[in-house]
Amino acid sequence: MASARLRELLERSSVPYQTLSHPTSIDAQRTAERLHVRGDEFAKTVGVRVDGRLCLVVLPASDHVDLERLRQGLGAREVELADPDELREAFPDCEVGAMPPFGSLYGVEVFVSPRLREDERITFKAGSHEEAICMRYGDYERLAAPTVVRC
Repeated sequence: MASARLRELLERSSVPYQTLSHPTSIDAQRTAERLHVRGDEFAKTVGVRVDGRLCLVVLPASDHVDLERLRQGLGAREVELADPDELREAFPDCEVGAMPPFGSLYGVEVFVSPRLREDERITFKAGSHEEAICMRYGDYERLAAPTVVRC
């Protein structure tokens, strides 16, 4: 089931979106395939720690987070993957690995790959491994206000 916080935000903002149900899938690339969405249009959300603070990185499912590139792009001292227990605590209404790319709903900063801006639409897990949301990228960027950085 999708994050209640996410649904509330989208409804309150009157943003058109489509909910997509799919068989359980942990891997973002497999989810994209099951939904018949290109891997560079399906966004995966990865929890990272940037100089000790929890953040989200949003990038195409077909890409991998380059922690060193992200560190350099942010001018940070240290960037590392977040611990799954930390993600459970920070995103209590989401399954680990299915956090929606809206960090502001959880008090977390979001960094997005410029590659996702190349498509008109963005599709992402909505808090569970069985449900995704598809919406216009421009609406996503307006609502999520992510920082664009190569990652």
